[in-house]
Amino acid sequence: MKRSRAWARLYRSVPPQGDTIGAMHVYLQHPDAGAQAPRFLRLSLQPDLFGGWELLRESGRVGARSQLRRELFLQADEARHAFEKARDAELHRGFQILSHGD
Repeated sequence: MKRSRAWARLYRSVPPQGDTIGAMHVYLQHPDAGAQAPRFLRLSLQPDLFGGWELLRESGRVGARSQLRRELFLQADEARHAFEKARDAELHRGFQILSHGD
């Protein structure tokens, strides 16, 4: 509870920058799974309620439990850079884009 209040105070102290990017999503899947279910990664970049941005990374095997990680950013440019860097790193590892949305 204390942490969320601290984040709220931090976001309120930063003046709005007029960020114009919208939510971005990409779904990636690794095709070479062998006998196991294929791995997937879903990246979502979306504005949060306090004027910042959050990058959500959901990963795991298809049909199994997944792991969800969240990163918070104050600036849209930093958030977009992190989204693109994460996407490009996974493409380099052999993942393929199945769907995307801007």
